[in-house]
Amino acid sequence: MTLRLYDTRAQQLRDFVPLDPGNVTIYVCGATVQSGPHIGHVRAALSFDILRRWLSHRYDRVTFVRNVTDIDDKVLVNATDSEPWWALAYRMEQEFTAAYSAIGILPPTYEPRATASIPQMQELITTLIDRGHAYASPDGSGDVYFDVRSWSEYGALTHQSLDAMEAAADADPRGKRNPQDFALWKGAKPDEPADATWSSPWGDGRPGWHIECSAMAKRYLGSEFDIHGGGLDLRFPHHENELAQSTAAGEGFARYWVHNGLVTVDGQKMSKSLGNFTLAADILAKQDPLVVRYALAAAHYRSSLDLSASSYAEADAALQRISTFIARVHRSLPAVPDASRTGQLPTAFSAAMDDDLGVPQALAVLHETVRRGNAAMDAGGDAEAGVAFAEVDAMIRILGLDELASGDGDSGAEASALNALVQVMITQRAQARADKDWTSADRIRDAIAAAGIVLEDTSDGTHWSIDG
Repeated sequence: MTLRLYDTRAQQLRDFVPLDPGNVTIYVCGATVQSGPHIGHVRAALSFDILRRWLSHRYDRVTFVRNVTDIDDKVLVNATDSEPWWALAYRMEQEFTAAYSAIGILPPTYEPRATASIPQMQELITTLIDRGHAYASPDGSGDVYFDVRSWSEYGALTHQSLDAMEAAADADPRGKRNPQDFALWKGAKPDEPADATWSSPWGDGRPGWHIECSAMAKRYLGSEFDIHGGGLDLRFPHHENELAQSTAAGEGFARYWVHNGLVTVDGQKMSKSLGNFTLAADILAKQDPLVVRYALAAAHYRSSLDLSASSYAEADAALQRISTFIARVHRSLPAVPDASRTGQLPTAFSAAMDDDLGVPQALAVLHETVRRGNAAMDAGGDAEAGVAFAEVDAMIRILGLDELASGDGDSGAEASALNALVQVMITQRAQARADKDWTSADRIRDAIAAAGIVLEDTSDGTHWSIDG
């Protein structure tokens, strides 16, 4: 099977052929840390976490770089006298890391901060000036711009005509040759903190947003790498500008462009600028992190995702079906298979993941395997149940649902509450049977069954699982 990914630049699915099968390289645009993460940020990070996990399964090694933009207009605006920009950026970076870690997103191989690569940015800007694709503002302000009309391939990523593009709004237009020219270096301004500037050949100032990622990608992954990732909202102008400045400087840059869909609210993208966002911390305070991971992963990574209370309820129920099956195996099989040695991914699961990371279809295979395993146990087929268990274990590890593998049958606070209620009903049913009150025993059994719960009476007590 061949892994296929949707390449935004090609506007089609492409067979993924890495530069080096022994080391797949990925650069993903990380957070601009002016404030804490909303759930859309977490969804984006999760999309590439799952891609990384699948690539790690398919290839020997994955080098995964996700940057932190710790110097930016928005960071400076949100700073205060009591919390300077660099302190705010560090505190917010920790909030992003905490949210990512909570739902099991793996830490990147490298996570560079923009402020640590200023010399590399200046080197790239110098190359662009020398090649005739950038210019310093003639007014002596210290601004440096990329000359979009000097690069005939500008617009190649998003397939736009230059004349149809709006003016670049990322810097003061003073000294611009063309309205669409974007900032590579921003000259220092009197109202900005003195410690937010660096010396340069063009005067004191700080880097533009776009040049940061181009410089860091080259520094950590080389002149050409496999995959550049990010949210759909970054395609223009950010990724378009990255592609232009890097290729104009003579770099091969990214061979595949992969973008995740956005979390939406009433059809609009969730955005700090629109004020319609839900902070990740607020969601994680109410929902089990594993439930959040499942809910965010359940839709295809390129699709829009409109989250609601039912999204988390459905995710919790789905996780409960998996965890109760695993608990049942641990409880009932004479010898639980060592899934780390015996677990084979079902062909249908691998095919789904190879088809542009089809997680919804992969989850369908996972749940079908759970149903097959439960049916085998009902029929006394321990061997078949063991095979299903090993496959389930292999699949949940690929999807980052490893916590389910413990076999305790508990996927969070809601699962604990459900277990407590069912155990009370099991106790009441047992007492009714002991009293030979068969009417009451049957009524309790029927109420449990109506809720989609299956009871299993064994020599060591009655156990329950969710039907499915």
